[in-house]
Amino acid sequence: MMIHSKRKLLLTAGLLSSFAAVPAWAAKDAVIAVGSNFTTLDPYDANDTLSQAVAKSFYQGLFGFDKDMKLVNVLAESSDASKDGLTYTIKLRSGIKFQDGSDFNAEAVKVNLDRASNPDSHLKRYNLFKSIATTEVIDPLTVKITLKQPFSAFINTLASPAAAMISPTALKKYGKEIGFHPVGTGPYELDTWNQTDFVKVKKFAGYWKKGYPKLDTITWRPVVDNNTRAAMLQTGEANFAFPIPYEQAKLLEKNSKLDLVTSPSIMQRYISFNVTQKPFDNPKVREAINYAINRQALVKVAFAGYATPATGIVPPAIQFAQTYPAPEYNPAKARELLKEAGFPNGFTTTLWSSHNHSTAQKVLQFTQQQLAQVGIKATLTAMDAGQRAAEVEDKGQKESGVRMFYTGWSASTGEANWALTPLFATQSWPPTIFNTAFYSNAKVDSDLADALKTTDGEKKAALYKDAQDIIWKEQPWVPLVVEKLVSANTKNLTGFYVMPDTSFSFDDADLK
Repeated sequence: MMIHSKRKLLLTAGLLSSFAAVPAWAAKDAVIAVGSNFTTLDPYDANDTLSQAVAKSFYQGLFGFDKDMKLVNVLAESSDASKDGLTYTIKLRSGIKFQDGSDFNAEAVKVNLDRASNPDSHLKRYNLFKSIATTEVIDPLTVKITLKQPFSAFINTLASPAAAMISPTALKKYGKEIGFHPVGTGPYELDTWNQTDFVKVKKFAGYWKKGYPKLDTITWRPVVDNNTRAAMLQTGEANFAFPIPYEQAKLLEKNSKLDLVTSPSIMQRYISFNVTQKPFDNPKVREAINYAINRQALVKVAFAGYATPATGIVPPAIQFAQTYPAPEYNPAKARELLKEAGFPNGFTTTLWSSHNHSTAQKVLQFTQQQLAQVGIKATLTAMDAGQRAAEVEDKGQKESGVRMFYTGWSASTGEANWALTPLFATQSWPPTIFNTAFYSNAKVDSDLADALKTTDGEKKAALYKDAQDIIWKEQPWVPLVVEKLVSANTKNLTGFYVMPDTSFSFDDADLK
């Protein structure tokens, strides 16, 4: 009897210990492998899309974009613009808390937009908000924003990842260090930031959308090496990876545990000419180089087919984009034009790249070979972020060493102003923004300015068409390709997407 009782006790204890070893539910922990490190978690002070994408874990704006870049209300319930286009009255959602327990309200909006529109804040995204004259609190859930001049793309600007609502309490507490201490209204709050290795975020229990988020944690892990990023998916170390190296895509597609996803983008790749410097001040030289590059072959060689030849200076998915006949590949015509321009034997120049990853290296090498066929000898330099800032972004026209520059642009506001003005307006010459061609045309400047002053869709379309027609004709660029976005994920991860601007949508992300 005693033996039986002992045995029963031991069996019960064993069962209890077994149950204790099994959690009541499995934690939903997603690991996301991305292509580079994060510079800051302050969206207003980040120049790179990836840092802003990760900051969406913590932060939301008044407006946003869905996974297809369609405008949606987020913290704003509605907006109303005055007839003169100068005043926007925005109604806010009620009952929303920041992650530090403070209220989200009109005063919080004012604090954020006052900071963003103040040049003394020295924020990298100031140019997006410099049109704001004043932000006023009408009542706790109503804010009125007055602009210095009509700016018809203003709501799109407020929908960009830069326009996040940060807790005023946290801003006051952390000041310039807010980039290391994110506090927003978003679905996740900061758990750990190991600046050389990962950012880990955890579910915010007080999130205002009931039933969300569905994941318990997300670990954002920078993995610079393309092959390592792809391998992490195959070993199960990561649930999602972007970008997938084009040369690895077919291999991952064969893995039954993974989904390879190809989606359209608004990432345009191009080579700008410094049109203020010889020989690129000569239109015939620029035209010759456009004839010298075989874009169809470039798509195959550098992008493994995951791109389309550019048919404009603005990607087709951007509002008001114009499409033109694809530039013809004609090296004989290129040599003829160079001869007419006074360069029968070609010339020597430099070709820089804003990135040094494998795809950029392939583009540089391919372009170098194409140029050599028409007598142009190009010395290549692929830059890291530090070099790019020092040699390109921080230097004005007189001291700039830029001649030919391979880079890309993704308009995070989804409309033509941010696709054109930073790259072609005279006011956008470095170090102000990113017009690395140092291109200037008074009619283009007036078209871009006038398009922002009207809310008439037909007038706006006509102005943007005229600007693009002029730029296409004057050729300050070699428009190359519009990239396709290639990501991969484990089949049990759902609702995690790459957006057309190369940011991420993960509101509905879940692990099954």
